Amino acid sequence: MSQRVHLGMGLRRAAMHPLLCISIFCSLPLALMLDVDPPLDGVPRRYVPYHSDNGHHFHEEAVSNFTVMLLREDLNLLLVGAREAVYALDLDDISKKHASVKWEVTQQQKNDCKIKVRDPETQCRNFIKILHNIDDNMIYVCGTNAFDPECDYLLYANGELTLANAGEDGKGKCPFNPFQRHASLMVDDNLYSATSMNFLGSELVLMRSSPPIRTEIKTSWLNEPNFVSLVQMPENDQGNDDKVYLFFSEMAVEYDCYKKPVVVSRVARVCKDDMGGRRTLQRKWTSFLKARLECPVPGSQLPNIIQNTYLWCDPQKHWKECVFYAIFTPQSDTSEVSAVCAYAVSDVNRVFEEGQFKTLVHEQTSYIWVAYSGEVPDPRPGSCQTKSMDLPDQTLLFIKDKPLMDDVIQPIGEKALLEGRGAAFTSIVVNRVQAADGRDYHVMFIGTADGCLLKGVNYDGEMFIIEQVQLFQTREAIKILQFSNVTGQLYAGSDYGVVQVPLATCGRSSSCMDCILARDPYCGWDSEAGNCVALFSTQRQLIQSVRDGAASLCPTTEAALVVNKSFLPGGSVKLLCPVLSNLAITDWEQDGHRVAPSLRHQLLKDGLLILNASDSDAGLYRCLSVERSKVDKYTATVAEYQLSVLGETRIPQAQTNGTSVVGLQVAIGFLTVLLVGLLAWNFYKGHLPLPWNCRGKLRGKWYGSNAQEDPGPL
Repeated sequence: MSQRVHLGMGLRRAAMHPLLCISIFCSLPLALMLDVDPPLDGVPRRYVPYHSDNGHHFHEEAVSNFTVMLLREDLNLLLVGAREAVYALDLDDISKKHASVKWEVTQQQKNDCKIKVRDPETQCRNFIKILHNIDDNMIYVCGTNAFDPECDYLLYANGELTLANAGEDGKGKCPFNPFQRHASLMVDDNLYSATSMNFLGSELVLMRSSPPIRTEIKTSWLNEPNFVSLVQMPENDQGNDDKVYLFFSEMAVEYDCYKKPVVVSRVARVCKDDMGGRRTLQRKWTSFLKARLECPVPGSQLPNIIQNTYLWCDPQKHWKECVFYAIFTPQSDTSEVSAVCAYAVSDVNRVFEEGQFKTLVHEQTSYIWVAYSGEVPDPRPGSCQTKSMDLPDQTLLFIKDKPLMDDVIQPIGEKALLEGRGAAFTSIVVNRVQAADGRDYHVMFIGTADGCLLKGVNYDGEMFIIEQVQLFQTREAIKILQFSNVTGQLYAGSDYGVVQVPLATCGRSSSCMDCILARDPYCGWDSEAGNCVALFSTQRQLIQSVRDGAASLCPTTEAALVVNKSFLPGGSVKLLCPVLSNLAITDWEQDGHRVAPSLRHQLLKDGLLILNASDSDAGLYRCLSVERSKVDKYTATVAEYQLSVLGETRIPQAQTNGTSVVGLQVAIGFLTVLLVGLLAWNFYKGHLPLPWNCRGKLRGKWYGSNAQEDPGPL
């Protein structure tokens, strides 16, 4: 049962007891804060709840699965693939739709799909899964097509999107099942795809379209894999040594220490110019090798599973300086920790070029995988050859039986860059930005399963989370992230729709101290303009300290505007204080003295609540935000109030049990009314004499007794 359900039950029970009700009320802000698990061990400095002003949105009724994107910066378009539709959106404002095209299945195709025992609504439709540019300014598009994948060509001209209706077979290129993981990549108008070749989803391969070549259907090559991404790595100017890397997870064949099968994360590599073997491995990869990826997380007993990757390269540096960023989630229900790990391409390459291979050997009653210690054939298995068909059978047979490397690829620093609890990480992109100190920083944007976007930077091993923004009101998982250097915008897709947000969100900082403590490399404080602005938007010298958060660089700020506020004795007063940072501690002062939390003085998340206010509560109140950065602790006055009494005090102020005077007045009034009612009822029934009849009755009784007792004259 959720925390809010428990809280609701507690409130109902509390109605029977005033003190219990007060205690529940006092704990409400804390309960609401605990209801949202912090997504990171380092708490995001700022939480930004969902609001339509967070960015531009695009969504259409009765359409779902906006999970495929293609940037066409030359056309200023963002192409989005959804269920049975492709949209051309304005790159500067995606809420503006320039064109769209429907690609729906026929009723006959739906009927054929249902014969395969598939759901007619959730599976027997055409889910767009592939959008790639090709050289003749066409767009290659593929869809699941009611469990019969098909590919086509899309043209954008004169403000319209048009399908060529080529009807190209999509088997082995696009998945049959819209919910099965897959990956694709276009290299020199050649499609590389990692998906299933049959509608059962049992024949999973890494394939190149032309000339056609694929992996062997062997568990030693791919064992129930979940494909994640495909990435091209150009390794020389001639292109004859370029590699394509595949990231995926699969059932491990090499572990027998666990009672049940274990899933591991992998990276595989093939050569772009691989043509297959002449006799052995005909139309199969002769360069396919794979290795295990490790992303260590303290306390995790099972390997973490890769979910998404991003390749970052500096165009001015050697390809070996490139870095793979990857997000991982736990495979055990006992852990909720997601992680980000970074891998140097040089380390990945070294394992494939120099590492040991694994081999299957018979030991006692079973077969196990061990490090191969024999002689390695020449040319080395997995190396790129200009004429793969000329490779000797000895090399090809070695690859066919031993595609797995013994060495495990460790992340940079042999630890995760970032760990987070709560909603699982789903996607990642990384952007490099040069800060005011002249240094380059890699800013990570991470999507989560509950529709949040995290923005973080690693400063010399210290992971700092700038903000967490709720992008989707429906809390749909973010399934794809892309950004444009041309527009400086980030685009996020989910099943529900698409959201566009700026990379730089400097306007969220309201003061110099807030701007500096945010440590956002995109932003700095403009002293002349008096606001926090993006570095690239001005030529003026800005104040910034991303590595240390040295807010002492800020000029002296003016005192906060004093707000006059009055109260009636015995009532309640709430003084608001907006929270500037989740890393700050809020403190209150009254006339220069700290306000200690008590039953009457409730320190809430957004302010101070004073119950049963009295003359002693009048005075000057200051709300202070105290935040520690890497170098110092900084205090800022966020709000200031002059609190005064309205009218005269009419009710005794002393209280012994914490009950408000107003409550006591109500109780006394109720008892008074009840007493009057009881008296009236008793008078009416005659149980008590009416005051104005008492004398007459007494007089009559006296006369009567005298008449009976007086015998009269004798």
